[in-house]
Amino acid sequence: MAVKRYHQYCPVAHSLDLIGDRWALLIVRELMLGQRRYTDLADALPGIGTNILAGRLRHLEGAGVVRRTKLPPPAAVTVYELTPDGRALDSVLRALAQWGGRTMGPPQPGDCWSTYAVHMRFRPEAAVDGTYEIRFVDGETISLQVKDRELVAMKLPAEDPDLVVEAPPEELHKVISGAVSAQAAVSEGRVTLLAGSATELEHLAAMFAPVEGAAAVAA
Repeated sequence: MAVKRYHQYCPVAHSLDLIGDRWALLIVRELMLGQRRYTDLADALPGIGTNILAGRLRHLEGAGVVRRTKLPPPAAVTVYELTPDGRALDSVLRALAQWGGRTMGPPQPGDCWSTYAVHMRFRPEAAVDGTYEIRFVDGETISLQVKDRELVAMKLPAEDPDLVVEAPPEELHKVISGAVSAQAAVSEGRVTLLAGSATELEHLAAMFAPVEGAAAVAA
């Protein structure tokens, strides 16, 4: 039987009592993107059983992290969203992303980047202002807005993007890691440019290139 409480007067243990179950923080991660239907969450978390998802949502509601609300007509559907306490976990997820990113390594075939992976890899010193859209083959779309060395990443199509690239995650990662040049990736059909140029793809890759030393830790 799973331990429901640690019975320790410790803020770490108390936090884990509330959000420490498997899948709980990934549900919170998805809800950081905004309101989601139950089916949206199930689609975004392949491998989670419907009974597990329902149970985790009930637990997170009881913990004051998640709440249910019904959208007004014409939608009239039930959605889940984070409470203010739930949104306060953003800094926790960012810290976990930085910590886990040191040893995460490259994506596997079929993996899509989460917005936390995008922010974790962003290099402000290499930033080039612009709007970028990444369409992962058989996966999700991520839009990136870069301005004044700051990044806003969303799982939505971009408005008036300067660059639109479509690629399998592993092929895009080869460009970002420097294993394949942007020009070669385009000419060899590894990635497809739907808008913009290979030069802009080079800029995108530089903004997310591995920091020297971090790659060695991940290897």
